Amino acid sequence: MTFRAGAALGALACALLLGFGYYLQYVQGLDPCPLCLLQRGFFYAVIVILGVAALHPRRIYAGLAALFAAGGAATAGRQVWLQHLPPDKVPQCGPDLFFMLENFPLSRTLKALVSGTGECAVVDWTFLGLSIAGWSLAWFVALFFYALWLAIVAPRRGKTF
Repeated sequence: MTFRAGAALGALACALLLGFGYYLQYVQGLDPCPLCLLQRGFFYAVIVILGVAALHPRRIYAGLAALFAAGGAATAGRQVWLQHLPPDKVPQCGPDLFFMLENFPLSRTLKALVSGTGECAVVDWTFLGLSIAGWSLAWFVALFFYALWLAIVAPRRGKTF
């Protein structure tokens, strides 16, 4: 498998994860919270960068993908932390993202988006004991190490790995 195919494989993994997120939203009726939307943004960033790496194979793209995967892991980790807080420590629910974008200053909206709200602490779905945020965290960590491997190890092995 070449570096291009490896980058395309990582992009395909992100596409499948995003597809499953949209399935949960539009078929199962689970509306994403602000932190979920931010995690989607990080998945989109990783898919775009790995897609570019598949077309234009350079180690810098894999390094950027690892950076965005780390950001996604931090976001998912924050949500997992919120989900494990005692009920009396969970922050209050706030307005949805679209309301905040229309009515609040951008700085206040970004602060609410990054810190999360009470709705981010709700666990609506689990699989094998992990919530959606838990699975996102696991996938972001896997994508981080995969992208690092692409950036560091794969090019040194020549055209194949």
